[in-house]
Amino acid sequence: MASMRARFVNWLVGSEVARRVNLAVRALDDVHDRRYGKTETDRDRRAYKREELLEQALEAWRENPLARRIVELTSDYVVGGGLQVASEHAGTHAFLQQWWCTRLNHMSVRVFEWCDELTRSGELFPVLSTDAVGMSTLRALPAAEIAEITTAVNDLEQELRYEQTAVEVGGDPIWWPAYDALTDGRDAAGVFAPVMLHYVVNRPVGALRGESDLAPFLRWLTRYSAWLEDRVRLNRFRQTFLFWVKRMFRSEADRVARQAELNANPPNPGSILVTHAEESWDVLHPKLDSFEAGADGLALKKMIAAGAAIPLHFLAEPEGATRTTAESSGGPTFRHYDRRQLFFTWMMTDIARIVVARRAQVDPTVRADAPIRVSGQDISVRDNTALAQAAEAIGRGFGVLYGDGLITAAEYARMMYKFAGEVVDVDMLLAKSKAAVVAKEARGE
Repeated sequence: MASMRARFVNWLVGSEVARRVNLAVRALDDVHDRRYGKTETDRDRRAYKREELLEQALEAWRENPLARRIVELTSDYVVGGGLQVASEHAGTHAFLQQWWCTRLNHMSVRVFEWCDELTRSGELFPVLSTDAVGMSTLRALPAAEIAEITTAVNDLEQELRYEQTAVEVGGDPIWWPAYDALTDGRDAAGVFAPVMLHYVVNRPVGALRGESDLAPFLRWLTRYSAWLEDRVRLNRFRQTFLFWVKRMFRSEADRVARQAELNANPPNPGSILVTHAEESWDVLHPKLDSFEAGADGLALKKMIAAGAAIPLHFLAEPEGATRTTAESSGGPTFRHYDRRQLFFTWMMTDIARIVVARRAQVDPTVRADAPIRVSGQDISVRDNTALAQAAEAIGRGFGVLYGDGLITAAEYARMMYKFAGEVVDVDMLLAKSKAAVVAKEARGE
């Protein structure tokens, strides 16, 4: 009976303790959430996890050659030979060139820094400031300093303001307003308010924050570095040896004295040892029982290459492949860089539109609605060459069919554009071509 009563009490008390512990854990979680990003969604990392990831990515870029190489590869391909900004409107084009090249911006260099940061952090937070004459300057803030993003209630992608952590310990955070094209303008003193912009890559649907390109393989970078350090240490120890000195001593004091003498003056490698007849020297090599671990290092490197979406030969690994195989294996990588370049040129175009819109408010020679284009170097040069060769060969074949009346002009054009890798509205192109011919005939040309 007593045992049953004891079990009942333990069950009752234990359940109560568990309930109280759960309540305490929930309360701590609530406090944690309030401290570390209450605007985060379920698709975002916790703020402390995000800060840890940003710190690790930055440290890897600083210390790990592979991480530095991966980041630089992205910038080399995406930005490449530089970007060009242009507009069909003469006044707008002239201002864009001035803004692009002004010393406070120097965008031709800054775009490389921004591409590095976007790859390294997964986000870019430029602050746009405009002076009284409508000239804008941009400065990017580290993603780790942005603690909170406030969005519209019913639209997660409509960002309203950004909280920058306090610059000084114990100071108040800085709130930056987001750019709003509908309300942006000068105040009563003719001054534009600074605004913050936000551009993101690697962001899951329903999330606010992006993630570093290095995130999937940061731990593998660490493991590969540790493996290399172990191999270096092993190779160093493999070349070490010890001397075992044998001799009869009259007393322990004599042995200690001889030991101290040898410790103070150890023999140099390659030197000649002349010893007493009663003293013999043996060489002891460490038994490390090491083995060649090239396969292990290659396996780690493959994980890094897979996470970075690049072939191994991009990371100074020949892979035992021919040149043709190596070039073909880079195809998916170039597609990845194409996508990143598409995003980056859109980002710079968006920034240019804001810069032009502000200038247009004080300069009548600049049009806010003028078309703006930011372009970069063509990444797929090899693809274009291959497509041109294929299009030439296929064109001859389909040209014969068209000449014999077996296919229509629309079918001929559709097949040519298809094999050239371009997606166009053939019917619209043919209609424009016919209209141009009719207009030319009407002019008597």
